Amino acid sequence: MPLLSLLDRSRSVAPPGYSRWLVPPAALAIHLSIGQVYAFSVFKIPLSRLIGGAHAAPDDWSLATLAWIFSIAIVFLGLSAALFGAWLERVGPRRAMFTAALSFGGGFWVAAAGVALHQLWLVILGYGVLGGIGLGLGYISPVSTLIRWFPDRPGMATGMAIMGFGGGAMIAAPLSVSLMTRFAGVAPQGVVPTFLVMGAAYFVYMMFGVFTIRVPPPGWAPAGWVPNEKRRAAGPETSVQNAWTSPRFWLVWVVLCMNVTAGIGILEQASPMIQELFKGRVAAAAAAGYVSLLSLANMVGRFVWSSVSDYLGRKATYATFFALGAALYASVPSLGAAGALPPFVIVTALLLSMYGGGFATVPAYLRDLFGTMQVGAIHGRLLTAWSVAGVLGPLLVNRIRDAQLAAGVPRAHAYDMTMYVMAALLAVGFVSNALVRRPAV
Repeated sequence: MPLLSLLDRSRSVAPPGYSRWLVPPAALAIHLSIGQVYAFSVFKIPLSRLIGGAHAAPDDWSLATLAWIFSIAIVFLGLSAALFGAWLERVGPRRAMFTAALSFGGGFWVAAAGVALHQLWLVILGYGVLGGIGLGLGYISPVSTLIRWFPDRPGMATGMAIMGFGGGAMIAAPLSVSLMTRFAGVAPQGVVPTFLVMGAAYFVYMMFGVFTIRVPPPGWAPAGWVPNEKRRAAGPETSVQNAWTSPRFWLVWVVLCMNVTAGIGILEQASPMIQELFKGRVAAAAAAGYVSLLSLANMVGRFVWSSVSDYLGRKATYATFFALGAALYASVPSLGAAGALPPFVIVTALLLSMYGGGFATVPAYLRDLFGTMQVGAIHGRLLTAWSVAGVLGPLLVNRIRDAQLAAGVPRAHAYDMTMYVMAALLAVGFVSNALVRRPAV
């Protein structure tokens, strides 16, 4: 079909004189859309009251049950990125981004049918499975393209796009609430029409990215660019199969998993944590503002830290994350005990900036180690670490907190052990990162 032929890799090769600075907006169109997943929590209470209305009815879905929708979406993000990474490298970013738009936008529509019929399995299939596949393909699609366009600044380039994933929730959260309020009289809690509108809107916006993305011509390089050690020339070209069996890959897998586990645990529990640590001083509204601040730190950290890594080096940047992060996590119990609210906010915001920075820096780290030939596919396999961390982090935080409360520990100190565990995880990441050896080019 002529329309589908526009998705061919050959049709997306940039013409002579094309500005590489037109590529980041295409990547941002994808990442700002799929970043909506971080705002899924705004749907949890409305979804738990579809039958009861103002209060949950016996047949309504519980909040604990609804939490699985988000978890399954993150799991399928990692799985689809791992499974389809090599396919992406073969067919090019345009076809992969189109598939991501269909899956992510269509997932909202399938989920809307599940809500209308009150069938949880259909909501999970739509938002969790189909939407999760869209997340995975959309997340990795622009990465290898950006790295090829910016061999002189790969960290900054990937940071520009992945920053959008961290900031997508800042758009999606108020948009979702506004739409549900607008449609409250049309359907229970306004969720069904909201899902339909958002699915269509995200599909259209992602299509902007699909048809504006370009790949560089073979042999292209920035004018006057000469690779040097400071700017971290790419490593020897490695296939995804060889990278997958390399000790370097699994060391970086542990690096990402430890960094994400520590950060996502705080992000998932941020609002109740600050209210319990500073009881009587932080109301629910202020806690919501704190969560927004952490999201902002997560977003900004993705661009700032990945840009810094172009000069400091990827290994040194991660060493900073782990050494500084472990010290900061270990300081949180003392800050809570002292009632030092402003320092607590600053410390946790810095921790979340490094959490986001870890996501944005790792594609360039892989490029340094394995070259650019199949870096998208290798990155996809690595994102299985995110799938593991997305379950492990919240599980650790909540289980340790519950165990501490059951043992009679006051709520203000229920997170002390958790913070020390997170510091220990970062110590594991520090050792793994130290063991990574960059191959000779």
